[in-house]
Amino acid sequence: MLTGAPFSSDNEKKAMQLSLGANTTPIGINIYLVDFNAKKKIISYLEDYNTGKTDDDQVIYSDMAQTISDMTGTLVNTVSYVLIGFAAISLLVSTIMIGIITYVSVIERTKEIGILRSVGARKKDISRVFNAETLIVGFTAGILGVALSYMLTIPINAIIRNLAGITDIAVLNPLHAVILIAGSMCLTLIAGFFPSRIAAKKDPVEALRTE
Repeated sequence: MLTGAPFSSDNEKKAMQLSLGANTTPIGINIYLVDFNAKKKIISYLEDYNTGKTDDDQVIYSDMAQTISDMTGTLVNTVSYVLIGFAAISLLVSTIMIGIITYVSVIERTKEIGILRSVGARKKDISRVFNAETLIVGFTAGILGVALSYMLTIPINAIIRNLAGITDIAVLNPLHAVILIAGSMCLTLIAGFFPSRIAAKKDPVEALRTE
């Protein structure tokens, strides 16, 4: 067992080299470990060995598994940031489009708004009608998005299982699905807020005159 103690003589050093099948001092060795627990023990041993030694006497080692893991993690994070950026842009564009569609709906239904006001509907009642409609749109869009995401996990998992032998890497968490639906409803509500306020402020007399 290695103890880190120096050899008492060159003959002892050469004898140790010959017992290991070498005739010169090795400049490096490769260690293949059976599991991660063994890796932790080796790294702990090397760190203890290097403690208190000069740079020339320390053992320089590299953890290839950790290096590959770090590279993979960096790649995954980069791809995730790009996807988040695309998602943010898509959400912004969708919010603007929903706001425009709701505003167009308000213009097209001006006479309907005037009729509702003439039969006693208050401004906040008109606003609630359009807010309810945008919430329904958001809920429907959220359900469709979650359903589509769930269906996409099936071919994605099948492809990754065939290529890498990894199973169930793409899983839709039910909590995340609920958050997505709630987020969709909130976005559509925000998008329809100003158009609903415009609808609520329309004068009933002028609204009834609209063809």
